[in-house]
Amino acid sequence: MLGRLFHISRPVLWINTIGPAVVGVWLTGDLWQWEAVPLLLWLTLPFNLLIYGVNDVFDQETDAKNPRKGNLGAKISPEETNIIWRGVLLTNVPFLLYFLLFLSTSAFLWILLYTALFVGYSAPPARFKAQPYLDSLSNAAYAFPLVFAPLALEASVVWPAALGLMTWSAAKHTFDAVQDVSEDRKVGIQTTAVRLGIRGVVLWSGTWWCIATLCFALISPIVALVNATYAGGMLYALYREPVPETGHLLYKYSIAFPYVAGTIAGVQLVGAISLGAYP
Repeated sequence: MLGRLFHISRPVLWINTIGPAVVGVWLTGDLWQWEAVPLLLWLTLPFNLLIYGVNDVFDQETDAKNPRKGNLGAKISPEETNIIWRGVLLTNVPFLLYFLLFLSTSAFLWILLYTALFVGYSAPPARFKAQPYLDSLSNAAYAFPLVFAPLALEASVVWPAALGLMTWSAAKHTFDAVQDVSEDRKVGIQTTAVRLGIRGVVLWSGTWWCIATLCFALISPIVALVNATYAGGMLYALYREPVPETGHLLYKYSIAFPYVAGTIAGVQLVGAISLGAYP
């Protein structure tokens, strides 16, 4: 059962929650603070089980018709629903109670909004994932650890980094949804990718990635250049072959995107802190 919950939490995608939190800690000017450990632990299996477990529970009907599900994306059976709910509650509620008791009000409110947006993304009545534009914009929540991690450590938020990652996440979500356009249309799910069409996705995601690049340039021109080059390459490939199959082929590169950009940003940040050059 634990192995199954681990699979449902999509370990390869944990970088999307842990990565921003680690960078959020580093942006305080310290490479390590023990006070950050509860946040970092929460953003491994517990919170990713919440994200993807809730999604799998409410997407059972559409996932059963989607051949892409079952590999990276889990395809659950109805009898697993109760196990997932118990796993989500048992792994997340203790952390949320701890944050309520021991973190600042501002940090806890950001954490609460972070949790609510991810639950609302999949669960009714909000179900942002089935609402054009809201599905994309709600994914800005992936950047919230850049806000609540510093607040939890009683440090200042580096807003260009946070806002840049918010817009970056909105762009990536819609770009990744291209591979599911055909299946979503068949079952009547109106995502941003379905509403705009694939060429429209190139414009939509390209606009948000341009804004992200400008935000990153305020902090690191190197990160901004890498972001623009990587995003531009994927957008150009999709523009040339605007079909869902191209989105599927590009998905592995999209998964690698945060690893590449995050590594470059992290190396610079760690180097600056280690050399005493971080302001």
